[in-house]
Amino acid sequence: MRIVQTSTIPNIFMTQTYSMQCYFKQNNIKHIDYKDIEILQKFLAPTGKIMPSGRTGIAAKNQRKLALAVKHARFMGLLPYIQG
Repeated sequence: MRIVQTSTIPNIFMTQTYSMQCYFKQNNIKHIDYKDIEILQKFLAPTGKIMPSGRTGIAAKNQRKLALAVKHARFMGLLPYIQG
């Protein structure tokens, strides 16, 4: 006779999911400009790091554009590399 134990750990794939819309698609922004500091700062953590797309809901294509814009702004001195 074989005894099978069931796991009490919940299945992570059965959790309720929701979808966030991309900020740039929602506001019809085609070009992410490195000079627009107000928009770029929305996607930076308090430490100065770029927040991941899973947390912000940005599409992968726009996340790459955002990363480039933040890096250009940092190089030009518009954004700090770290918050201190």
